[in-house]
Amino acid sequence: MRRADRLFQIIQLLREDRVVTAHTIAAKLEVSERTIYRDMQDLSLSGVPIASEAGSGYRLLPGFHLPPLMFNEEELAALLIGARMVQAWTDQGLASAATQAMIKIESAVPEPLRDELAREDILVPDFGVDRHVSKRMQLFRVGIKAQQKVAFRYRREDGVRSSRTVHPLGLFYWGRVWTLTAWCELRDQFRHFRLDRMTHVNLLEAPFESPPGRTLQDYLRAVCKG
Repeated sequence: MRRADRLFQIIQLLREDRVVTAHTIAAKLEVSERTIYRDMQDLSLSGVPIASEAGSGYRLLPGFHLPPLMFNEEELAALLIGARMVQAWTDQGLASAATQAMIKIESAVPEPLRDELAREDILVPDFGVDRHVSKRMQLFRVGIKAQQKVAFRYRREDGVRSSRTVHPLGLFYWGRVWTLTAWCELRDQFRHFRLDRMTHVNLLEAPFESPPGRTLQDYLRAVCKG
């Protein structure tokens, strides 16, 4: 890692935690604590407001802002792939947001690197997401954020149909299909549903709460234990 990159990472770590020790920073960046002590001194001398608390560690004083970020070619390639995946495999709202984000990034990078954002050798074919699925995804994103119930009709793999009212918690992409993880009122349990097997999807005005035991984090913990 270049020293300039390491200094940037140190500032990022200080922004994430109120107080962080030299030992913690050294372990995360895979360098010696002596190196971190020197870096902290150089950052302070350069004007970065870092406070050292004896026995506790370092903290970044309020009011400090990083200058505009600079990307290298690999970082731009990663952003380009991510944006094209969002454009191809999500809903219209996120696709539009990805396009606008790339326009902002293009305006911020130096001229020699702008060609990286127009590369045609990194492709994400757009042939998988049905427009109905895209619309459902956008609706569920609203329901998740606003914590509003959603009702829909569902067809299982074996053809059995049912009507469901759920508390939408999270959307998952599996490389081929999108699924919704939700608390199902019919089953009174966590359930996941494929968006392409839904019809008559309606966002309800009724709000829902996620008490302990019924949050997305609870679901993920249960899956990991299983």
